[in-house]
Amino acid sequence: MGTPLPGTAEPTERADAARNRQLLLDAAHDLVRAHGIDGLTMDELAKRAGVGKGTVFRRFGNRSGLMRALLDHSEQKSQAAFMFGPPPLGPGAAPVDRLIAFGRARLVDIEIEGELHRAAEISEAGDRYTGAPYNLLKAHVSMLLRQAGAAGEIPLLADSLLAVLGAPLVMYQMNVLGYSAERIGDNWDAFVRRVVPATSPVE
Repeated sequence: MGTPLPGTAEPTERADAARNRQLLLDAAHDLVRAHGIDGLTMDELAKRAGVGKGTVFRRFGNRSGLMRALLDHSEQKSQAAFMFGPPPLGPGAAPVDRLIAFGRARLVDIEIEGELHRAAEISEAGDRYTGAPYNLLKAHVSMLLRQAGAAGEIPLLADSLLAVLGAPLVMYQMNVLGYSAERIGDNWDAFVRRVVPATSPVE
């Protein structure tokens, strides 16, 4: 390990390691977008990132570890967008508009990285609804529903809305039923407006 920087207790390699991990995850993200989930292999990732295959295995352990890290990476970007990004997805727009933008953004993510999201949701099985990623989304949707003045049991309503955005269902609608992401997004828009008041105060 390298010598810590003055005033810190962390070795200098920590920053390099974080940058290298980010580089690998960005490269993996590009591979999924370009070639689908089947195109994401440890060999292809090493080539895309310009590193040795051993580096990839040391960083993620195996392909399953890589998949989990990639989904976490994608979710963190999504969370930053709806928590801190510009409106209407981020703060500053009316709650209903933010809720609609949230759903449309999730649909775009699923359209591009659907297999990744579906694999993660299926693998989580019964733990999906008790884990931190789902509950952060539920807390965000619940907050917007309350701000919009939605009637009824907010936690149940939030679960119902998030079910509409589940990757397995959305991918079935796209790949089997033939609906476009735009059409599903229009349906989300109409659905949200049916369950919340027509006008809402700006946050």
